[in-house]
Amino acid sequence: MNPRTVTTIVDPDRCTGCGLCLEVCPSDTLSLIDGIAVVTGEFSLSCGHCMAVCPVDAVKVTALDDEMTSFETFSLDKKWMKFGEFPTTDLARLMASRRSCRNFKTRPVEPEILRDLIKLAILSPSGTNSQEWRFTCLSSRQSVMNLGTSIKHFFQNLNKKAANPFLRKGLRLVGVKALDAYYKEYYASVKDAMDEMENQNIDRLFHGATACILIGSGREASCPKEDAMLAAGNILLTAHTMGLGSCLIGFAVEAMKTDKTIQTKIDIPKGERIHAVVALGYPDETYQRITGRRKPIIRFK
Repeated sequence: MNPRTVTTIVDPDRCTGCGLCLEVCPSDTLSLIDGIAVVTGEFSLSCGHCMAVCPVDAVKVTALDDEMTSFETFSLDKKWMKFGEFPTTDLARLMASRRSCRNFKTRPVEPEILRDLIKLAILSPSGTNSQEWRFTCLSSRQSVMNLGTSIKHFFQNLNKKAANPFLRKGLRLVGVKALDAYYKEYYASVKDAMDEMENQNIDRLFHGATACILIGSGREASCPKEDAMLAAGNILLTAHTMGLGSCLIGFAVEAMKTDKTIQTKIDIPKGERIHAVVALGYPDETYQRITGRRKPIIRFK
């Protein structure tokens, strides 16, 4: 189905003609005719604003799946939370308490938790509301380790190239400076990490995580990277509330962007791009307090 196909349905027997659905619709899908909301547009974002605002439940968007707001590990109150209703102090404490976890227990993450995390991930906004996310869930320690092995081999090969001064110089002369920049910034630390993985069986990529969610995009996404990171943000925060630790694995994203064979090994279609990789597991670390951040540059105009 075309993601912009109109799937909005209005029950004329329920509709009171209040017009609220027209006010919130971003794509002029609906019109008031003879005091009743009617589908007249040829384009829809399938955002569900019209459904959410209708006081008499007269509007449905059939492209939206109610199952996506039904969860296995908790019950959701489906009454809309008003602006300002949730305590900012609670949200701020959650955000400040979430930390990147690099010490995980061996306990596996239950499949129902992973499924619920993905459902919560897609509640994030997306560019033009394309909702073109693609999720690949590695639900066992072995599958995470298999991906880690592929990424390790990628960086071992990259380090071999970066260690060649003639290759670096030759590429610099033709204006390709990426390998030289990598050598200066990452070569030594990556070499140490890969040596520890190879010789000491230390997981320097996924830190012992027992699950991993890879977030990609379909071809229709207008802002694929941004969409993936917004979804990842939902996962990171929600994982903390579920008792899980999490960590974004940027090296995995970089390896998969360059070496397309890595994702084919885990049956991700060639047309998809992976933009975020989230390691998950039960944390083997405890903190006592929140900390701040470096002060950013802030401008008011």
